[in-house]
Amino acid sequence: MKWIAGAAAFAAVALSSLAHADDLGDDGRRADDSFLLLRDAVRQDDASKADFYAARLGDYSIPSYVDYYRLKPRLKDASQAEIRDFMKRYEGQAIVDRLRNDWLLELGRKRDWATFDEQLPLFVLNDDTQVKCYALQSRALKGQKVAGDARELLTAPNGYGEACAGLIATLYQAGQFSIDDLTAQLRLSGEYNATGQARRIVALLDGNEKKAVQAVDLPAITLAKGVGNGRVEHEIYIVAIGRMAKTSTKLAVLALNKASSKLSPQEQQEAWAAVALQSSYSLSPETTEYWQKSNGAALSIDQIQWKTRIALRNGDWKQVEKNIRSMPSALRADPAWVYWLGRSLMLQAGSIQATGEAMQLFRSIADQSNFYGQLALEETGKLITIPLPGLPIAQSEIVPIAANPNFQRAIKFFSMRLRFEGTREWNWGLRGLSEREHLAAAEFARQNNILDRMVNTSDRTRIQVDYTQRFPSPHIDIMHPTTQTLGLDKAWVYGLIRQESRFIMDAQSHVGASGLMQVMPSTGRWVAKKIGLADFAQEMLSDVRTNILLGANYLNMVLGNMDGSQVLATAAYNAGPGRLRSWRSMLTKPMDSAVFIESIPFVETRTYVKNVMSNTTYYAALFEGRPQSLKARLGNVAPRGYTEQEQQESSFGSR
Repeated sequence: MKWIAGAAAFAAVALSSLAHADDLGDDGRRADDSFLLLRDAVRQDDASKADFYAARLGDYSIPSYVDYYRLKPRLKDASQAEIRDFMKRYEGQAIVDRLRNDWLLELGRKRDWATFDEQLPLFVLNDDTQVKCYALQSRALKGQKVAGDARELLTAPNGYGEACAGLIATLYQAGQFSIDDLTAQLRLSGEYNATGQARRIVALLDGNEKKAVQAVDLPAITLAKGVGNGRVEHEIYIVAIGRMAKTSTKLAVLALNKASSKLSPQEQQEAWAAVALQSSYSLSPETTEYWQKSNGAALSIDQIQWKTRIALRNGDWKQVEKNIRSMPSALRADPAWVYWLGRSLMLQAGSIQATGEAMQLFRSIADQSNFYGQLALEETGKLITIPLPGLPIAQSEIVPIAANPNFQRAIKFFSMRLRFEGTREWNWGLRGLSEREHLAAAEFARQNNILDRMVNTSDRTRIQVDYTQRFPSPHIDIMHPTTQTLGLDKAWVYGLIRQESRFIMDAQSHVGASGLMQVMPSTGRWVAKKIGLADFAQEMLSDVRTNILLGANYLNMVLGNMDGSQVLATAAYNAGPGRLRSWRSMLTKPMDSAVFIESIPFVETRTYVKNVMSNTTYYAALFEGRPQSLKARLGNVAPRGYTEQEQQESSFGSR
């Protein structure tokens, strides 16, 4: 239930401005309403309407955003003098970096490399993939070697746009990218369902663009026609194999077996890798065989990770080690793979040297307060504890934070429920602050009841820490009796809320889930009926007491259906009980929960469960005042019907 706070539709945002009406005069309310209309006009790319509303905001409290919204729809035609004037007037503000991002994209589109190269070093965040593609293209056109950097960047074709497509073409034409690079990008386009990118790659290879589109969008037709002639036709066929495997692995395998005699051994391996990836998502028992047949193929980022996850599920620790060592260095440094490489070394009958390497790996991430950092800490023989806090933040330390214009703008936007803009301004204000100042900013967020910013800001410190900021427990007067009545673990419920909504009471997801526990209207109605809550109405989900009551009861029902497993229930709360029943049905015996979590097919749910269980462990340490074990909390997950004794016996044999 991924939440997206801040209204996506103008009507919802406009109504939200009434929430702070008591703090504003009529003029202030009208100005805010005009600002929201201006923002909406810009989102609709309506320059004339934007000018109309901007003209009504001459004295608005945040003039930089008014001027930005006035300029944004005209950026393609605006003069450099006008753009530079804006940047000079509001130098140092977050909105200038936002405009520079927009301008860099426009400069890249126009191929104005001189101005682009001048502005790029001034782009502070530099977090836009397409800007990065333009930057590499600019360097390549000057004769610089950028192929290695480009390969690291170009891993998700659905986000390429014109900029990254242009980079690929430039590198191929300059001889920095080979045909192998292009065919790898073509297979990646199939993997990501990026039809337009597949068409562009095939065009560079002088292939049939229509066939490329058909392979992605209508793979059954491509497979029915059979393998064509030449490498490009073969690569198009491999894309179709992968796309068909997404719908029907069985049909993809039949088509691949039929065509194998016309494909080279390398092409067969690539095709099996495409099948294996899609089969991995279904966790079907044939997946291991498909990965074995793919041996020798150059694997994408997703493919090498899923090949490793299937090896984890199989308990094939030698294969896990081999796969992780073959990952690109940046991926291999991910805490997940650092941890699993250490585990693979420990679980093989290895040497003292291997054990030493494993402990070194665990220690390298054990100071991280995340799921794998916690597990690694336990592998070093320590339990999870709450660090002692430093001196309390004094009000005098909060005064300069409150006076900071960035935080003032953030508070203004949050009061209007413009969370995107508020978060941008808040994070911009954090730049350059010391750890102590971060804690003061977090306390300022607490005072203003912006708990998501408190959590996020406090989470950034490493030496000076305050876990009461990182793991708050608001509404304890409601939560404690509710969980106590149900027999629910209060730490777990708070761990879930921290992930679901970050304690934003009016959080709304893109699918309609509401409130602290992100309860869907249909779920709320069903639970209300089950517990005898009369006269339920959807609007009641925004009430904290009702949201906690319904969310906690639903979580308790899910927990019961998952035989008391917090891991399974957490995943079911996010992905739905039906999917969990399907994933659980693939188990033939108890499995280490950490392995099960790492191999959850949905990346959102996989991340969600890791975070909830990590949060829960910290909350338990806070509430109980004693060290905790995440490993013990995770335990094993088992097929339905396994007794507790059978699970323990299986656990003993796998450790």
